[in-house]
Amino acid sequence: MGANLIQQLSLVKDFRTQDGQRHPLWLVLLLVIMGTMSGYTGYRALGDFVKRHRTALIKSLSITKQRLPSYSTLRRVMMGIDFADFAQIFNSWAQNYVQIEECEWLAVDGKSIKGTVSDYASQYQNFVSIVSIFSAKQGMVLRLDKLDNKQTSEITTVQTLLKALDLEGVVLSLDALHCQKKPPS
Repeated sequence: MGANLIQQLSLVKDFRTQDGQRHPLWLVLLLVIMGTMSGYTGYRALGDFVKRHRTALIKSLSITKQRLPSYSTLRRVMMGIDFADFAQIFNSWAQNYVQIEECEWLAVDGKSIKGTVSDYASQYQNFVSIVSIFSAKQGMVLRLDKLDNKQTSEITTVQTLLKALDLEGVVLSLDALHCQKKPPS
């Protein structure tokens, strides 16, 4: 069937230097994924997720040093990670583990990550957004991609994600944004 998620996350290239590294990159990424799936969608919120579930996470992940990454470590990793590398590894893992059935309902949505806004004074602010396709039945994200809101729209990002999955016979739940008659330019 393939590698488990931790094994796959271990393949993501670590951009950090070895000096002062307390936590493996796979652990930080796993906590970000778990926190995001639990509705914690900002740097501080992810730090709160780790604090709130500290005991259970240490126990279930068999963390020997009894400590987890802080909010600032989560933030640094999220700001420095090569998202294209991470998304490719995550998407290939998800594709190995999810079998979509006919008439299955899939939710497609984009979410901005709180606290990532730049260009505050500009009319078009830049921020980090993630677009994902989620199977509610299986409780898993099938595919995700980063939305560069300065160069592409959510519409084109969703179309690219759907094309990559090559789905047939499923029901998609999308925002009203995707009901436009004219394709985006």
